[in-house]
Amino acid sequence: MTGQEAVDLIRLADDEGNSVVVRVTGRYMPGVLTGHDTLTANVLVTTGFVSGQLEVRLSPSDLVAWETALDSLAAGRDISWMGGRAPEIRIELEGGRGCPDVIVDDVPGSMATVTVPVALEEGWVDDQRRRSDEVRRRWPREVVEPSSGVYEWSPSRKRHP
Repeated sequence: MTGQEAVDLIRLADDEGNSVVVRVTGRYMPGVLTGHDTLTANVLVTTGFVSGQLEVRLSPSDLVAWETALDSLAAGRDISWMGGRAPEIRIELEGGRGCPDVIVDDVPGSMATVTVPVALEEGWVDDQRRRSDEVRRRWPREVVEPSSGVYEWSPSRKRHP
């Protein structure tokens, strides 16, 4: 991880001990053009009844999709994020227990689905935006794809010793 501390891209937690966290731990393949901007992360689910962890890879497009999902949540719409090659994380604002439900559906791996009701505090979407900004600040995009399948270092990339 090259000395960087992990950062929570997503932290949905309440006072009851229920939480869903996506913790970014670093670059997947630092210094390798095709994997440098892919980030490693863990999806951590915790309740009083179950807990679990999944390792995932986040592409730059996943970060853009999360930011778009935050716009939808701010507008009062449910969202679905990732899925396909990775676990799907859904947020249903009107959950069955009077608070949002966060659903982690790991179809590509364990085929398990966990629904976590999380009583979120006012301003939680803005907090998620700040978290996303922090991930981008710590691990900026440094690779460009000028044409399909062709990768180059971004001209603004800082050279590391």
